[in-house]
Amino acid sequence: MSKKILVWFRNDLRLHDNEMLVEAIAKSDSILPVYIIDSRIFGETKYGTQKTGSIRAQFMLESISDLRNSLKQIGGNLLVAEGKPEEILPVLVQEYEVNEVYHHREVAEEETQISTLVENGLWKLRINLKHFIGHTLYNKEDLPFPIKDIPDAFNLFKKKIERDAIIKPCFLAPDRINVAEVIDWGNIPTLTNLELIPQEKDIRSDFEFIGGETGGITTLQKVIVAMQQAASAKNLILASKLSAWLAMGCLSPRKVYWEIKKMEGMPNTKAIFNHILLGLLWRDYFRFMFKKYGNTFFKPEGFGNQGIVDEVNTTENFNSWKNGHTGFAIVDAVMNELNQTGYISNIARQTAALYLINNLEVSWVLGAAYFEEKLIDYNPASNWGNWANMAGVGNDQKTKSVFDLDKNIKSLDPKGNYALTWAS
Repeated sequence: MSKKILVWFRNDLRLHDNEMLVEAIAKSDSILPVYIIDSRIFGETKYGTQKTGSIRAQFMLESISDLRNSLKQIGGNLLVAEGKPEEILPVLVQEYEVNEVYHHREVAEEETQISTLVENGLWKLRINLKHFIGHTLYNKEDLPFPIKDIPDAFNLFKKKIERDAIIKPCFLAPDRINVAEVIDWGNIPTLTNLELIPQEKDIRSDFEFIGGETGGITTLQKVIVAMQQAASAKNLILASKLSAWLAMGCLSPRKVYWEIKKMEGMPNTKAIFNHILLGLLWRDYFRFMFKKYGNTFFKPEGFGNQGIVDEVNTTENFNSWKNGHTGFAIVDAVMNELNQTGYISNIARQTAALYLINNLEVSWVLGAAYFEEKLIDYNPASNWGNWANMAGVGNDQKTKSVFDLDKNIKSLDPKGNYALTWAS
């Protein structure tokens, strides 16, 4: 009897450095690659924001399409379905006589709950759900401490893992696969099908995000070319934009690391190399913190207390902030860019957050929820972890007094050009 493994893709839409896919191919006679578009990710949050806005949704659909094309090029395909994974996967397992299901483990509450529901459904069929880890630069088992003992202070975390942990090499992308015989592989929906309105490209943006592994690797190559030039602010921002492909799993953090590592000894490359590495370490840190502390990051009080919250004017202040109508030029510019493009720099994110929390006295969770809707590079751990830090309720309480709005504004827009460009 032949063995068939269902490969459930989630935020791992790539062929390169995909241990789950490599092992499924090695241990089966055929695989069934599946992506399920879960309607719950397009719903409304309890804060009145959308879980996924049109810009990130478009990037996601492009990423799914690119993965399907990549699989077709090596003899496969991608089955695309819409609905709840815990309902669809057991049906597919029975229909295609699947022996085992593989997927990548997530860390945030909603994603892990879906995994549990899937696991329960498969267990009734006596089918195993095998978990893989593929979202971080450092594997959990390679850390110099168990999850419960990870230092809360980022600097200590960084120091210890850079000294005592290793970064593993990438898994090679497969060049041939055998897939199950499927009559209908399913259609990839459009934004209109998902009841979302497409967003036109803003001419003020000089960068276009195109979802998928192909676009991610192309952007990574552009970053490598930029590394050979002076480390300008523009090149640092280009490097930061890799976060969109990292969030959707179109790029592996190890792929990014090892590609830029090749450039480390060349002139002018150190600043960008360190910039990218720091970003990858922060991603790992927040992901491991979510593993350590769970849902505390989603609670308004977090690990402390935000301070003053103006309950009376919350709705008015929050609406003026998210629509870029505060009257404070630099903050309005940041929000206009976010709303039009789905991307703002890290310093811009900090500036908008500090103003919402300290000047408008709005609860930080509203800002985090709005960024969840709008950011093209949204991932739960980094977004909610960073917002908690900005509000002074993060797990590393030493960061409380680090942030300075005036300093951020000078760094973000020293000559006033940014505020002028994104004025409305």
